[in-house]
Amino acid sequence: MKKIGILGGTFNPPHVGHLIAANEVLGALKLDEVRFMPNSIPPHKRLAGHVPDEHRLRMTELAIEDNEAFSTETIELERAGVSYTIETMRELIKQEPDSSFYFIIGADMIEYLPNWKDIDELTKLVTFVGVKRPGYSTLTPYPVTLVETPEIHLSSTVIRNKAASNETLRYLLPEPVIGYIKENGIYGSGKGPSAR
Repeated sequence: MKKIGILGGTFNPPHVGHLIAANEVLGALKLDEVRFMPNSIPPHKRLAGHVPDEHRLRMTELAIEDNEAFSTETIELERAGVSYTIETMRELIKQEPDSSFYFIIGADMIEYLPNWKDIDELTKLVTFVGVKRPGYSTLTPYPVTLVETPEIHLSSTVIRNKAASNETLRYLLPEPVIGYIKENGIYGSGKGPSAR
């Protein structure tokens, strides 16, 4: 049976914290692959600063292009509307009945699990894999497999603010993503030497 990791998020933009978490889980649980799945509309938060889906998808593709075990999953973008994980996983399991799915979440989402739609059913469909995040608890009444990963306190919000101020993004994002942000003026960024 194929073991597939799913890392969902807005990826607005995808940063090194996402990549490290996915890679650590891939190795620790001996997964066959990890798919990065951009949300259409996340049910738990507003999508900060409107960035069209195609830009978030392209940034995600650029972020993972050098790892053959990583790919993108576009099911939620194609469906549009609010992205409920339960609906997504029902669909993926129907499409790939011979695969087992490992849904990767940060500690902020572990705390939020009681609020997920149809969480009791969802825990039967997927194995939740939690990665620690500074300032958040991993205690939950739901079954979550914890994987030790380097704890990096990095948020997409900080990166968006830096981009808008034309500050350096170096080492926070893969170089192709930095180039794409600058080239397309995403987050109000401009072309300039501080892009690096």
